[in-house]
Amino acid sequence: MSSDKKIGKLPPWLKRRLGSGMTFNHTNSTLEELGIETICTHANCPNQGECWSRGTATVLILGGICTRNCKFCSVATGKPLPPDPTEPLRIAKMAKEMGIKYLVITSVDRDDLDDGGASHFRDVMLKCRELVPEIRFELLVPDFRDSQDKSLEILEEALPFVFGHNIETTPALYSIARPGGNYKRSLELLRKAKQRYPDTKTKTSMMLGLGEKDEDLIQCMRDLQEVGCDRLSLGQYLKPSKTSLDVVEYVTPEKFDYWRDRAKELGFSWVMSSPFTRSSYHAEQDEV
Repeated sequence: MSSDKKIGKLPPWLKRRLGSGMTFNHTNSTLEELGIETICTHANCPNQGECWSRGTATVLILGGICTRNCKFCSVATGKPLPPDPTEPLRIAKMAKEMGIKYLVITSVDRDDLDDGGASHFRDVMLKCRELVPEIRFELLVPDFRDSQDKSLEILEEALPFVFGHNIETTPALYSIARPGGNYKRSLELLRKAKQRYPDTKTKTSMMLGLGEKDEDLIQCMRDLQEVGCDRLSLGQYLKPSKTSLDVVEYVTPEKFDYWRDRAKELGFSWVMSSPFTRSSYHAEQDEV
């Protein structure tokens, strides 16, 4: 892998200042007061300022310790604590306090749990609906490695929601970027979700700039279409910590536009493709 230094300094289109202002500060203080984890901070997301300034955040449930060790991610790895039974109510209070109408829920990988954490996702959604009946949800779930059918059955109790699971990168890069994952297993989860919830939008995201080949990315899009995936997010990989994978390429905004057009041509109904796009970036928009 090439290093960041070899490809030069951060290009101007990837420079973004941190958020500030009353709404940003209110979001920050509310999350801290209720002890809510966010992927915004754990993954050092570059959109944290923009999203928090709009009063939105993607909550990270089931703790901040992952059972896997993907090289593109800065989330800590190790032995996680048991699920916190107070978390669903705390998140529901946060949603009510912040006036959230669209909540994205994600988690670390929890291979230590027999349902991969699906029951906790369900409990968070059900509790949120008690306090905010009109709230809408998008899930960004792990691959439920040993429990896909069981986990999908559990989640069905909390429909409706957008069902998201990220394949992250092309199969050729899995051994480098996502050694704990399996490309076919991720596709299978998206296929099963669409079959079980035929009226539910399914979604995935990919990082560009890790050295993927154009032809491999096109094949991924075709594979995703074959399993009925509706929505696709494409964004620039940025190194979140010193020990994470190096960036191989800074993909230009024009190339992201190209990939957006190709994805639309292949049949995706919703495509977000830009350097700053992340899994939940503008997720609340029904049309893009």
